[in-house]
Amino acid sequence: MIDLRSDTITRPTQAMRSAMASAEVNDDVIDSDPTVAALQNQIAEMLGKEAALFMPSGTMTNQVAVRLHCKPGDELLCEAGCHIFKYEQGGFAQLSGVVAHTIAGHENLLKPEQFQQMINPDDPHSVRTRLVCLENTHNRGGGRIMPYEDVAAICDWARQAGLATHLDGARFFNAVVGSGIDAATWAQHFDTVSVCFSKGLGAPVGSALVGDQAMMHEIGRHRKLFGGGMRQSGIIAAGALHGLQHHVERLADDHAAAQVIAAAVGTCDNLHLEPAAVDTNIVIFRVDAMPASTFCEQLKAKGVWMSPFSHEHVRAVTHLDVTIEDCQAAAGILCQFAESISAS
Repeated sequence: MIDLRSDTITRPTQAMRSAMASAEVNDDVIDSDPTVAALQNQIAEMLGKEAALFMPSGTMTNQVAVRLHCKPGDELLCEAGCHIFKYEQGGFAQLSGVVAHTIAGHENLLKPEQFQQMINPDDPHSVRTRLVCLENTHNRGGGRIMPYEDVAAICDWARQAGLATHLDGARFFNAVVGSGIDAATWAQHFDTVSVCFSKGLGAPVGSALVGDQAMMHEIGRHRKLFGGGMRQSGIIAAGALHGLQHHVERLADDHAAAQVIAAAVGTCDNLHLEPAAVDTNIVIFRVDAMPASTFCEQLKAKGVWMSPFSHEHVRAVTHLDVTIEDCQAAAGILCQFAESISAS
């Protein structure tokens, strides 16, 4: 089975397992775990920030960031299909009493001009606009990389308007490798950045919230409140640290493999890339002939596992557990299946 459902399904490499098995640990709640500390120091240094805190998930790092920057009755601005809005159960509202004002991007990518007139007046009838959240790469946008100049312009506008900025960087290093722009250059525009280790970097679990040292006490309080204080968490931090040290540059292999899948989709009359451009490791395409769920079930029976992403869209994600040869084989099976649908 060639499993292209997500880059979260990867299993730790043997070298990663060895690093985890031999990790030096301590209680990271009442003291400090040395392996967690090493991970936090390295990710902060890579992003050009002062500090970071390790957490179980990207959902937690995002929600802690919202709580850090906003108070109940505040508002965040975000893209209409972003993870914070679509896939975190409205945690900003449930956990922090914050409202989301969504902006629909073209192919889920926002432009600076869309933020004009978005700040509410200082009026007792209105929520207070406090935060801008961006996602890069954008999951529902097919792994697209936001143009760097747009990110810089949006964050400059936010800063001038007195708003905080947060980046959901679940696939941050895909944007780094895909753009050729280093991590610190991207991160400099944001007050906080969430980075996930369990996607392209192949760790079994974990994310970090990165920012200024002055924020870390409050971030730590919110992490504890949300249940993110972990004891001998160096065991899992070691997997994340190994991924950070060994699996960043190889993301280019995943991007090349995604191009193989995208090229195959482009040859099929009843499959349509949406968006047409594939920047990183995610390929989303529309199916004409049948519901996406049925398409995926039948394709799985032929040895290729993809995910229905809407009623008519399918998502394929490349990762370190599939080779480019696997993707070439998957592309062949996909084309044959699509042709058989057309012929029936």
